[in-house]
Amino acid sequence: MSQSIKHKENQTNGMFYLEDNNGILSELTYIKKDNNILVIDHTETKKGEEGKGLASKLLDHTVNYAKENNFKIDPLCPFAEVKFDENEEYQKLKA
Repeated sequence: MSQSIKHKENQTNGMFYLEDNNGILSELTYIKKDNNILVIDHTETKKGEEGKGLASKLLDHTVNYAKENNFKIDPLCPFAEVKFDENEEYQKLKA
Protein backbone atom coordinates (compact mmCIF):
# COMPACT_ATOMS: atom_id res chain seq x y z
CA MET A 1 0.00 0.00 0.00
CA SER A 2 1.55 3.24 -1.12
CA GLN A 3 -0.92 5.72 0.34
CA SER A 4 0.57 8.13 2.80
CA ILE A 5 -1.00 8.60 6.19
CA LYS A 6 -2.75 11.93 6.54
CA HIS A 7 -3.28 13.89 9.73
CA LYS A 8 -5.85 16.43 10.88
CA GLU A 9 -5.68 18.07 14.28
CA ASN A 10 -7.11 20.95 16.27
CA GLN A 11 -6.66 22.01 19.89
CA THR A 12 -8.59 19.07 21.35
CA ASN A 13 -8.86 16.28 18.77
CA GLY A 14 -6.95 14.63 15.99
CA MET A 15 -7.19 11.98 13.33
CA PHE A 16 -4.77 9.89 11.31
CA TYR A 17 -6.26 8.34 8.19
CA LEU A 18 -5.66 6.63 4.87
CA GLU A 19 -7.78 7.45 1.85
CA ASP A 20 -8.11 6.67 -1.81
CA ASN A 21 -10.17 8.29 -4.58
CA ASN A 22 -13.36 6.92 -3.00
CA GLY A 23 -12.76 8.41 0.45
CA ILE A 24 -11.38 7.29 3.77
CA LEU A 25 -10.25 3.65 3.95
CA SER A 26 -9.21 3.60 7.60
CA GLU A 27 -9.10 6.11 10.44
CA LEU A 28 -7.84 6.46 13.99
CA THR A 29 -9.13 9.32 16.12
CA TYR A 30 -7.82 10.69 19.39
CA ILE A 31 -8.55 13.27 22.05
CA LYS A 32 -5.75 15.43 23.44
CA LYS A 33 -5.88 15.55 27.24
CA ASP A 34 -3.87 17.47 29.82
CA ASN A 35 -0.38 16.22 30.70
CA ASN A 36 0.39 15.37 27.05
CA ILE A 37 -1.93 12.36 26.85
CA LEU A 38 -3.54 11.19 23.62
CA VAL A 39 -6.66 9.11 24.20
CA ILE A 40 -7.21 6.83 21.21
CA ASP A 41 -10.99 6.71 21.19
CA HIS A 42 -11.82 5.15 17.82
CA THR A 43 -10.41 3.11 14.96
CA GLU A 44 -12.42 2.09 11.94
CA THR A 45 -11.68 0.50 8.60
CA LYS A 46 -14.10 0.63 5.69
CA LYS A 47 -16.01 -2.56 4.98
CA GLY A 48 -14.13 -4.59 2.41
CA GLU A 49 -10.78 -3.17 3.51
CA GLU A 50 -10.59 -4.99 6.86
CA GLY A 51 -7.80 -7.47 7.45
CA LYS A 52 -5.25 -5.59 5.36
CA GLY A 53 -3.40 -4.09 8.31
CA LEU A 54 -4.58 -0.54 7.72
CA ALA A 55 -5.64 0.15 11.32
CA SER A 56 -2.40 -1.40 12.60
CA LYS A 57 -0.44 0.87 10.28
CA LEU A 58 -2.31 3.89 11.65
CA LEU A 59 -1.73 2.78 15.24
CA ASP A 60 1.98 2.33 14.62
CA HIS A 61 2.11 5.80 13.05
CA THR A 62 0.26 7.25 16.07
CA VAL A 63 2.73 5.63 18.48
CA ASN A 64 5.65 7.11 16.53
CA TYR A 65 3.92 10.51 16.52
CA ALA A 66 3.48 10.27 20.30
CA LYS A 67 7.17 9.39 20.78
CA GLU A 68 8.33 12.29 18.63
CA ASN A 69 6.05 14.78 20.40
CA ASN A 70 6.43 13.56 24.00
CA PHE A 71 2.89 12.23 24.40
CA LYS A 72 1.69 9.26 26.39
CA ILE A 73 -1.20 7.20 25.02
CA ASP A 74 -4.39 5.99 26.67
CA PRO A 75 -5.64 3.22 24.33
CA LEU A 76 -9.35 3.53 25.10
CA CYS A 77 -10.71 1.94 21.91
CA PRO A 78 -10.82 -1.89 22.03
CA PHE A 79 -8.59 -2.36 18.96
CA ALA A 80 -5.86 -0.09 20.35
CA GLU A 81 -6.16 -1.68 23.80
CA VAL A 82 -5.57 -5.18 22.39
CA LYS A 83 -2.63 -4.01 20.28
CA PHE A 84 -1.07 -2.28 23.30
CA ASP A 85 -1.41 -5.50 25.30
CA GLU A 86 0.37 -7.41 22.51
CA ASN A 87 3.23 -4.98 21.91
CA GLU A 88 5.85 -4.24 24.57
CA GLU A 89 7.15 -1.21 22.68
CA TYR A 90 3.69 0.35 22.75
CA GLN A 91 3.35 -0.32 26.48
CA LYS A 92 6.29 2.02 27.16
CA LEU A 93 4.05 4.91 26.06
CA LYS A 94 0.94 3.85 27.91
CA ALA A 95 -0.49 6.60 30.10
